[in-house]
Amino acid sequence: MNLMFNISLMIFFISNLFMILSIILSKKSFMDREKCSPFECGFDPKSSARIPFSLHFFLITVIFLIFDVEIALIFPIILLFKMTNIFTLMKISFFFIIILLLGLYHEWNQNMLNWTN
Repeated sequence: MNLMFNISLMIFFISNLFMILSIILSKKSFMDREKCSPFECGFDPKSSARIPFSLHFFLITVIFLIFDVEIALIFPIILLFKMTNIFTLMKISFFFIIILLLGLYHEWNQNMLNWTN
């Protein structure tokens, strides 16, 4: 019991020593190049956070996320090829893809994909 306590205490002190050394040795500059440059979205980091942004940028991001999630949901269907009936699997896959295509058609019909507005 005493040996375990000593080892735990030694690990605690060594880890705290390394944390204190890393804080002392790391010289953070608050005015480095990355902090003064604009973000990926093009906003100036020093200005107001309430600047309006393009709705088209947001909608294209949502479309990307939907199709990205679709890929993640289709991957498990590949594993079902050996376990289920191929007709049932094809019905489920086509139903899933038709729902996605109907959503894309709805966005197209509402002119959400039109970048000229």
